[in-house]
Amino acid sequence: MQNLNRIIAVLLICAALLLGLFAWMLARRPPPKPVAPPLAQATYPVVVATRELPAGKPIALDALRVERLPINPIGGFSDPALLAGRVPATAIGAQAPVLDTQLSSGLAERIEPGERAVAVRVDESNAVGSRLRPGNLVDVFFTLKRDGATGGTGEIERSQARLLLSRVRVLAFGQGGGTDAGGDINLAARTAVLAVPVADVDQLTLAEGSGRLVFALRNPRDDEVADNTALPAPGPLLKTAAGTGTDATQVSPSTRAAAGVALDQLSGGARMAPAAPPKNNATHAPARIVAGTHNDIEVIRGGRAETVAW
Repeated sequence: MQNLNRIIAVLLICAALLLGLFAWMLARRPPPKPVAPPLAQATYPVVVATRELPAGKPIALDALRVERLPINPIGGFSDPALLAGRVPATAIGAQAPVLDTQLSSGLAERIEPGERAVAVRVDESNAVGSRLRPGNLVDVFFTLKRDGATGGTGEIERSQARLLLSRVRVLAFGQGGGTDAGGDINLAARTAVLAVPVADVDQLTLAEGSGRLVFALRNPRDDEVADNTALPAPGPLLKTAAGTGTDATQVSPSTRAAAGVALDQLSGGARMAPAAPPKNNATHAPARIVAGTHNDIEVIRGGRAETVAW
């Protein structure tokens, strides 16, 4: 009995040692790392097209909606109102994000409907000392100089200068309206881009090619413009349907531009009263046969003799 008690005591001591060793090993073991809860995937609000958006047509607000996507594309939009009325440069498919690179931008977006951007040559003397800036409003004057070498056959009757267009908006000037080191406008600018109504592009290009343009800077708060209804309108080169009884103002501006304008009509020569003939008997001198010839005739007009075959 005593031996049994002794054996049990030894077993209990061994068990205590094993339990102590196990507890010591547990105390030295690093605590387990806490398991982080799974993170929710980040999403971003992005404007996408609800239907295909064709190129060249303004975007309607009902063709857009906001979706949350796992990516935030560069050039994307989060507010559909920023895209209403913008024009895609390329077609945009349905359910595709609408990006800024897909939309028409730059100079074309600054032209109002019915206007065209026209570049004209300028120099320091006719562009307000090269101090024009994009957004300025100018009056465009033009000068036409009669070529005296053509005698009485010139297309315009007299040299003239007058206002051609009022309140024309400057879109660009020189190298993008750059400035020099002193903050002044680049004096080397040689081109100005103007926003011109399409019906007036003919007159501007013809005046530039046949004469000289001068830009007069005006205060943007000055709303006074030339009353073209008080002036005779230049007749078109080509007859339109309006010439058969319809009011000419009813045709579209592009149609009026397609009809064209001639230099004598632009200068007013075709609308001015004819000048009084010079008081010179030679003006009404009859034609006479040149002596010694049988096939030539000499015609005298206003003191100017001309021999023509007869």
